[in-house]
Amino acid sequence: MDLGLKDRVYVVTGGTRGLGHAAARELVAEGAKVVISGRKDDSVAAAVEALGGGELAFGVVADNADADAAERLIGAARERFGGFDGVLISVGGPPAGPVAAITDDQWREAFESVFLGGVRLARTAGGELGDGGVIGFVLSGSVHEPIPGLSVSNGLRPGLAGVAKTLANELGPRGIRVVGLLPARIDTDRARRLDALGGDPEGARARSCAAIPLRRYGTPEEFGRVAAFVLSPAASYLTGIMLPVDGGHRHSF
Repeated sequence: MDLGLKDRVYVVTGGTRGLGHAAARELVAEGAKVVISGRKDDSVAAAVEALGGGELAFGVVADNADADAAERLIGAARERFGGFDGVLISVGGPPAGPVAAITDDQWREAFESVFLGGVRLARTAGGELGDGGVIGFVLSGSVHEPIPGLSVSNGLRPGLAGVAKTLANELGPRGIRVVGLLPARIDTDRARRLDALGGDPEGARARSCAAIPLRRYGTPEEFGRVAAFVLSPAASYLTGIMLPVDGGHRHSF
């Protein structure tokens, strides 16, 4: 199937590693151009090189929490590649731990980066996109069910899903789609760090796999292919959805 991504231009935040990078890689493989962001110069430069260099990817050092990040990233897309067709809002996972162990400062920092940063990026993109544009959020299975030990994610991701659904209703009449992706255990550095928290990473992984009908973690490539599809014109009648990418881990409809 031709996804219709050739020469389309997407902003992918958090595109230097993990799920953001996996999505950017699949977008480029399907013919799109990407502007990626990350917090460090060296990681941004390395990610651009891994994506095929400056003709296919452009990097901007930015944090989602930066007040000017959205305008800088969209401006870079237009200046570098001559267009802007969509954004995938991804951000590194907030700190793990129970509610009682998370400090006020950690909550504030996570709120600025995960929630307010995501809202600001989506709001700005919504004002810039035209008919056929798309806004994607990388969220989490915690949108539907709290994940033990991830109290910050459990608190912020469902609220962001509510914002995404609201935006889908508001922007739909202009032909702009808004979608959410809900990964569970995808085999990234973040997942491996979480598995190691209890001191028995192999045991933690085995227990997690046992709860997944496919009995394994997903690969970044599997997530990236789903992201590329939902961002593409091939998914032009999908909006307002929260799509699990979890091997069947969510057991309800």
